[in-house]
Parts: sequence; C-alpha cells; structure tokens
Amino acid sequence: MFRDFRNSLRDLLPIVLVVASFQLLVLRQPMPDVASLLVGLLAVVLGLTLFIRGLTLGLFPLGESLANAFARKGSLFWLLVFAFALGFGTTVAEPALIAVAAEAAKAAAANGFVENSVAAMDSYALVLRLTVAFSVGVAILVGVLRIVFGWPIHWMIGGGYLLVVLVTLVAPKEIIGIAYDTGGATTSTVTVPLVTALGVGLASNLEGRNPMLDGFGLIAFASLSPMIFVMLFGIVWS
Repeated sequence: MFRDFRNSLRDLLPIVLVVASFQLLVLRQPMPDVASLLVGLLAVVLGLTLFIRGLTLGLFPLGESLANAFARKGSLFWLLVFAFALGFGTTVAEPALIAVAAEAAKAAAANGFVENSVAAMDSYALVLRLTVAFSVGVAILVGVLRIVFGWPIHWMIGGGYLLVVLVTLVAPKEIIGIAYDTGGATTSTVTVPLVTALGVGLASNLEGRNPMLDGFGLIAFASLSPMIFVMLFGIVWS
C-alpha cells in the first residue's frame, strides 16, 4: 500500500508543479487557501492509491475470471449477452458520463433544444445516458466478436470513424460536440478496468489468440460507438 501511495504521489507531482509554476511565476499571484489545497491534494493521492489497489485486488481479477469461465463454457450466445450487459451496466454507472449528460441537458434547455424544466432536463439526460450505454454495450459485443473470429481491428476502427464522419454531416450541429465528448466520458474509472480485463482474459483462453494482439482494442470500440449513436439520437430527438 505504501508503494502505491508513493507512486500516486509521484504521478500527481507534475500536475502540482505545473499549476504552482503558472500561479506563482506567470500569474504572479499567491496560492489561494493553501491549507485547503494541501488537504485536497492529500485526498486525491489517497483516492488514487485506493482506486489502484481496488483495481489490482478486485476489478481486474473479476473481469479475467469471468472471461475464463465463458471461454471454458464455450457458449458464444451467453458470452455476447454478458459482453453487452457489461458494456451497458458499467457505462450507466460512469460518473463522467452522468456529469456530461447533466451538463448537456442544461445546455440543451438554455438553447431551447428541450423545455426549460427540471423534468424535461432529467428526461433528456437519462435518455442520453441510456443511448450511450446501449452504444457501448453494442461496441463491446462487436469487440468480443472480433476477438473470437480474429477480425482485423484496423479495418473495423477505420470503417467506424468513416461512419462517424458521415453521420456528422447530417447530424444537428447542437449535438455534435456532445456526441464527441461522450466518446471520452465512457472510457473512465468503471468501464475501462472491467472491459480491458474481459478482452485480455478472453484472448488468453482462446486457442490461436494472442493477448497482446487480440486482447486490447475493446476500449477503442467503446469510445467510437457513442459518437455515432448520440448523433443518431440527436437526429431522432430533433
């Protein structure tokens, strides 16, 4: 635990140095409320330490063990059901997506895209989150199929981004920025560890698959699909 704490402190140090340098040398202003900043930084370091320890002890082994079990079971149907459910469930729980959806609802209401009421904004944010979660579920499902059948990832990702460009041309301009941001919001603290562990565990247990070559890449699908689905959501909503 002490080593994880030391590593977290080391990883956070460059950010602290950059902020402090600009505050003191460029802006030439004293650091506001130094005591609160120090307490906050300590909380961040402790949080990172516990998060990394939790990944090591819980999420990574859980994802790999589930992948091992499904590979031994040999049922493609249930593997795909699990892949979709994992992508959907982890994305719905993503704090980053919840925050982005809430801000998107406020902006949509402020610009007359939806009714300026709490109920309308909550409904918009919920539908947006469910759309993104559904898209990630589909993406993880497709990514698992790629691992199972050995499809080339570069053609699939290239085709996906071509589809992003084509949908961007016809999507309402109000939704394009939100759609692109949701692609990043889905790949955060909850989704990434479990999905990565699933891909690596699955590739490790399938004959002819290399964990380095085939186990990674699921997160790319999880980043790509929300952009497409959210822009389609904007087309339908408008």
